[in-house]
Amino acid sequence: MAMYSEAALLKDCLIMSKQPVPFLPDKEYQKAIGQFRLQLNSVFEPFQAYGLKDHIPGAVAEIVKLAEDFSLRVRGVEKPISLDYIRRKR
Repeated sequence: MAMYSEAALLKDCLIMSKQPVPFLPDKEYQKAIGQFRLQLNSVFEPFQAYGLKDHIPGAVAEIVKLAEDFSLRVRGVEKPISLDYIRRKR
């Protein structure tokens, strides 16, 4: 699973941002990401009826990563918003 730690987020912000970027403490951040992931799993629950159960964890992980990239972008960090398989090709 591709998730940022607080240290990685801070490093990206120091490198790419011209202004300080507010972040939650790591414990609160992990709790928020966990809650977000649980909600996404609930959204994808109906897809299990169509035999897509094996694909749900990967889709949830990608959406979490995209949400993290988006949150950095709206805070002023120049970070591309792209899917993991696209990032691997670059």
